Amino acid sequence: MHKSVEYIHAHAPTLREQHVPSDELGLLTEPARDILRDSGGVRLLQAKSHGGMESVPTDFFEWVRAVGRYNASAGWIAGVVGVHPFEVAVVDHKLQDEIYGADPDTWVASPYAPNGRAVPEGDGYRFSGQWQYSTGTDHCDWVVLGGLVTDANGELPDQPEMCHFFLPRGDYEIVDDSWHVMGLSGTGSKDIRIQDAWVPAYRTVQHTSLADGEYGHRRAETPVFQIPWGCMFSAAIASATFGIAQGALEEYREYMQTRISAMGVVGKTDPFQQAALGEVEADLAAGITHVDTMMMQWLDQVTKGDAIDHGQRLEFRRNQVRAVQRVLFGVDKLFASAGSAAVWTTRPLERNWRDLRTAGTHVCNMADGIYGAWANHEFDTGIFSNVMY
Repeated sequence: MHKSVEYIHAHAPTLREQHVPSDELGLLTEPARDILRDSGGVRLLQAKSHGGMESVPTDFFEWVRAVGRYNASAGWIAGVVGVHPFEVAVVDHKLQDEIYGADPDTWVASPYAPNGRAVPEGDGYRFSGQWQYSTGTDHCDWVVLGGLVTDANGELPDQPEMCHFFLPRGDYEIVDDSWHVMGLSGTGSKDIRIQDAWVPAYRTVQHTSLADGEYGHRRAETPVFQIPWGCMFSAAIASATFGIAQGALEEYREYMQTRISAMGVVGKTDPFQQAALGEVEADLAAGITHVDTMMMQWLDQVTKGDAIDHGQRLEFRRNQVRAVQRVLFGVDKLFASAGSAAVWTTRPLERNWRDLRTAGTHVCNMADGIYGAWANHEFDTGIFSNVMY
């Protein structure tokens, strides 16, 4: 077990205690944030040249799951903010120096939705837009945002180029009072607003080129950075979701010890609850193993110098979303058998379910588009599917 994971387990009581306060505050409390930072987990996928560990992906996934197990919002931030150093490792070295030069513990927020519009201007772009879902943004000093490149007049071409734009804290606004949700309230995933910020070209990367691994040459000596970005990001989201599910199941196990039905049956002896718990526990264990194993097989493949092709990427995403969906539906079934006690906001069961179901709405956890994209590639239909992979 990596020392970052051990640190999280050692501070589990505090993370649990800060779950509700973080939700009420609408962002992570300082004690919860400090545990994430002091564990070093956000630097697991960070380049060694800039204070990171360049660890294997499964160390990072285990760290994310551990955080989510004890505090759902913290786990979500661990997955999202924690995976950004992987992308930063392959951007222009000048940008890496700017982000991490003064402090290797600098955090970077997102999101990647192409809501921005970038008008070419000199050696860069004039960038504007507004984005939702900037997870953990109050704790971050940089943000990476998706946007489309326009022509010189600000008009979008027929096939606009999608890029990621990196900006320091002074160049964007965090929109207060813009995060009102049923679950994961403590992530503080507020809106980001930008008006006519100038972004130099070296602070951008082309989305498709990043997905296809064309920036990996900047870290050619490090196999982990040859893994496809889209799949690494999706695996981070899945790991956060698995961790939240682990926490929910632990709460349910505790509940089963004392729950007595209207017919006088103790929960832990109820065969229906036993069966539902057994199914989802098995599905969760299988999902974790599936995602971790596929990623480590890829690490072995790229270490040998073999690239990951499109078919493999789509197969990974197919398997990853299916693993998540099994867990989501399994927990739904389990909580349906919990009785009316599960709906009380004064009890943790209801909060954990809301957190988990909110995690399930992320695009990286949604299955239908991925299944279609995989099938269209598998059968060479010629139909293009616009999904992250």
